[in-house]
Amino acid sequence: MCLGLPVQVIECGEHFARCQGRQGEVRIDIALVGEQAPGTWLLCFLDAAREVIPAERAAAVNAALDAVHAAGEGGTDFSAFFADLDREPQLPDFLRTAQS
Repeated sequence: MCLGLPVQVIECGEHFARCQGRQGEVRIDIALVGEQAPGTWLLCFLDAAREVIPAERAAAVNAALDAVHAAGEGGTDFSAFFADLDREPQLPDFLRTAQS
């Protein structure tokens, strides 16, 4: 299985960026996303950036990865990792109109 890991650009060159991620500083191939400004968040697979993402999405992905780690350690309360799910589920618009 391949998981996307968020990293934040520290310094960017033409082909690679020096980034900070969950495992510390990493060198990321930026061929698919182009040069990025320091502070930009990237979603990376196998040390290659696949997508530029907003900080909010990076935080949500990191929270989900923290939950996976907690589960591996025997944790059972995951509410702190998924604060955005503390709401009543809503049907998407296209299903809501089909229900009428």
